[in-house]
Amino acid sequence: MIVGGGIVGCSIAYELAQRKLRVAILDRQELMSEASWAAAGMLSPAPDSPAAIPLVPLGRASLAMYPRFIEALEEASGRRTGFRTDGAIEVLSHGDPERELSTLVALYRGLGLSCEPIPVAEIQTTEPSLGRNARAAALLPDECSVEPRAIASALLVAAASAGVTLSPVVNVISLALEARKCVGVVTSRGEILRAPHVVLAAGCWSSQIPEVAPYAQVVPVRGQMLALRHFGAPIRHVLRSERGYIVPRNLDSPQTLVVGSTLENVGYEKRVTAGGVEKILSMANELVPELTHAELMDIWSGLRPGTPDQLPILGEAGIEGLVFATGHYRSGILLAPITAKLVGEWITERRTSFDWETFSPLRFLRQNADRSAVV
Repeated sequence: MIVGGGIVGCSIAYELAQRKLRVAILDRQELMSEASWAAAGMLSPAPDSPAAIPLVPLGRASLAMYPRFIEALEEASGRRTGFRTDGAIEVLSHGDPERELSTLVALYRGLGLSCEPIPVAEIQTTEPSLGRNARAAALLPDECSVEPRAIASALLVAAASAGVTLSPVVNVISLALEARKCVGVVTSRGEILRAPHVVLAAGCWSSQIPEVAPYAQVVPVRGQMLALRHFGAPIRHVLRSERGYIVPRNLDSPQTLVVGSTLENVGYEKRVTAGGVEKILSMANELVPELTHAELMDIWSGLRPGTPDQLPILGEAGIEGLVFATGHYRSGILLAPITAKLVGEWITERRTSFDWETFSPLRFLRQNADRSAVV
């Protein structure tokens, strides 16, 4: 039984169904309607902060799985996912760009990521729509992107075709425990739904289940997004700067661009604000000045599942029958294939092909114990 119907939960369900297990997905709302639906779809293992560096090996492993993952989903569902392999460009415009570029290239290469500096003279040739204040840039040729809503649709069809039971609008309020063994879940209707294995993949709502709150220290982090219709020279790569990103959905004209995003600790308040939209548009217009003439197509927001150390929560926590797969923060789309594989391996083989100890839900208890010892 999977608690949580985002891309992580649905990918795990699909993986377990491929392993010939009977699987059901429960979600408090419609499946794929929260962080997965709201995401931009960048598939980047590059760290966006020093805290994210331990996540790079897991992200690289998941990115390597993506072509086969997409092929299997598209074949099983008969639907396209918008998978693109055009790479990304990191643009530097402020401070000391050349020094920052040198640091970035050395860091990325040290982490095993392909990263090539682009001479300033070539930036406008590579992406002619870039603004003139782009003073340094790096090409990340291995990075990809996907259309989250398209992959969500394909994954739901593929999972259902594989025999997964999809159960939206089922609110899980607690675990069903017998001693230290999880034997199922309890819903807000008072039902006890029994299962030999429960996977917690409920994103930022994981911490709302009282028995797992000490382990699933997940909080909502709001991200506002918007979509533009661009009539100028098509943007070919994902463009990133220190202020945000632009993700092209196609190469035709007019071109659809997804632009974001904000990082806001406002609890479970999912709203779009004037200040958020202004911040995103300011970034986009600076990066690609032609976008001042673009048509604003849509605006939305979503709640990412953040954790204290910005790392996901994966594995067991001493409760037999319960596996954690939550807290993926900004990398849920990227990490779905590897998370599904590891959970599938653990449930069926009691081993994993990738060491996930760094992401153990027990780490928060250890950290609290260490602090108490120091005090």
